[in-house]
Amino acid sequence: MDGTVLVADDDRTIRTVLTQALTRAGCRVHATSSLTTLMRWVGEGKGDAVITDVVMPDGNGLEMLPKISVDRPGLPVIVISAQNTIMTAIQATEAEAFDYLPKPFDLPDLMKRTARALDTNRRVRPGTDAEKPIDDKPEDLPLVGRTQAMQALYRLVARVMNTDMPVLLTGESGTGKSLIARAIHDFSDRRTLPFVTVTAADLRDLEGPARVLARVKGGSLLIDGIGDVEPEIQARIVRMIDAPGEHVPRFMASGLTDLSDELNQGKVRQDLYYRLSGAIVQVPALRERVDDIPLLARHFLNRGEQEGGPHRRLSEDGEELLRTYNWPGNVRQLENAIRRLMLSSQAEEITRTEIEAVLGNQPGTAPVLTGRDTERLSDSVARHLKRYFDLHGNMLPPPGLYGRILRELELPLIEIALEATGGNQAKCADLLGINRNTLRKKITDLDMQVTRRRKLM
Repeated sequence: MDGTVLVADDDRTIRTVLTQALTRAGCRVHATSSLTTLMRWVGEGKGDAVITDVVMPDGNGLEMLPKISVDRPGLPVIVISAQNTIMTAIQATEAEAFDYLPKPFDLPDLMKRTARALDTNRRVRPGTDAEKPIDDKPEDLPLVGRTQAMQALYRLVARVMNTDMPVLLTGESGTGKSLIARAIHDFSDRRTLPFVTVTAADLRDLEGPARVLARVKGGSLLIDGIGDVEPEIQARIVRMIDAPGEHVPRFMASGLTDLSDELNQGKVRQDLYYRLSGAIVQVPALRERVDDIPLLARHFLNRGEQEGGPHRRLSEDGEELLRTYNWPGNVRQLENAIRRLMLSSQAEEITRTEIEAVLGNQPGTAPVLTGRDTERLSDSVARHLKRYFDLHGNMLPPPGLYGRILRELELPLIEIALEATGGNQAKCADLLGINRNTLRKKITDLDMQVTRRRKLM
């Protein structure tokens, strides 16, 4: 890298780390704990890129971005923040930040982004009102999470919200696809217009599309369960998108699986797929962002208390149990469990035993209770599979169940075998009774990290 980077952060450790890393990479660095000093440097024409924190002792880094854009058009600014919510990502995008990273950040990732900033002659987008206010109500936001998966989702939402391209949201039931669609609408230029959710039933008769468009009035239209729409209604949706009338809405659709799978199977029309997949938002399952579970649980406890419920908190071992549960119903199931616990808990602190009692009556694919040491494996698997099917009520689970269940069993089996053999793949393969090359392939396919250690037995 070549160039001068201005670093503004009130954390001395972060300033030191960034200064050392950027200097080793060949950059010149000016670091400060003051936004006033940063803005003076910018005004003097110093720096080829800026890395700034948001909350500083003498101001807000995001609020400085419009002034930087006026004083130094094209100067790329990378925003880093410990306030890692979707609101921060949206504000950074609205304020024309070159990039945004949550704290704690990955240093190699930040270095790559800084290199891109230095190499990019950034052009300011015409007609952008950088001073446009946003209703900053983080307590009302439906999205909670600080994991990398959620931060990537926040950045994607921030990028697509003020475009007119259609959005396809995919993910398991209960992950919050409709909430994300609503967030895209609420923070977009269409926020004052209607947000309407429809299903195939609303479009079944000939006048259905016209009625729906009349309700939307140029706002945002979410078609829920797009993967289950029959071919005749798919054709009707295509015509609705092609001829929306006087007020063109923002089209969004949600489904349990990637529509490309249905496309390859001939279940989804090509013309419909290409019209809806302008931007594809994959919503992670709760088990893919385990570190967000305590944060979500506390969020639901606080919201329940604000709605008039009793004050409750989770015990340490109870919180750990929530982290280890599989959550097949995702965030919706977690919210329902917390609501039940708030009512059923006998004291201010919710215990592990109370959580076990609630989760034991909910569908799941992972055991949460003890005391079943004599149960046969086949009986345990059957019990949890029955719960999984019960979760879907009168509907069948998404296709591909066989592969998903085998993967659920295979992953812990290999992990435990590797642990027992100290990470020795030859011994592990022998223990499992499979070829060593087969084991290596499964480790790769399952994205497992294997560490060799000395086995003391």
